[in-house]
Amino acid sequence: MELDTNTEYGGFWIRVGAVAIDFVVLLIPSLLISALAQLVFSEEEFEFVEFFYQTLLWWVYSSVLHSPSWQATIGKKVLGMKVVDYSGERISFGRATGRYFASFLSTLILGIGFMMVGWTKRKQGLHDFMANTLVVRVKNV
Repeated sequence: MELDTNTEYGGFWIRVGAVAIDFVVLLIPSLLISALAQLVFSEEEFEFVEFFYQTLLWWVYSSVLHSPSWQATIGKKVLGMKVVDYSGERISFGRATGRYFASFLSTLILGIGFMMVGWTKRKQGLHDFMANTLVVRVKNV
């Protein structure tokens, strides 16, 4: 895919919709992980262990689906978007991993890194800038 001046980027609200779809997709696995963690670990260990496994689940889901030929999580795919580098090519698993963990910084600064999608020229959040990625709209999903 070659990026040009006609490239349409995934804006804030459609990306919120994609995350909502992803949340629904991962709801059952997340609940299972939580239930298993409650059975296996003590109350003191539970919060840390659950955070670790939930982070692991979302990281693998996000990075695996963003890096192969799909280039999108299920939510992005359903809404007609994909993640690319600045040349319009697919990103590596390593870059997808960096992009995922860079999103934690956006959370730490009160979500401002996510809100940047609403006002930057190419609809990039802080995590997109840090990973040198773009979320583009695609005609044929």
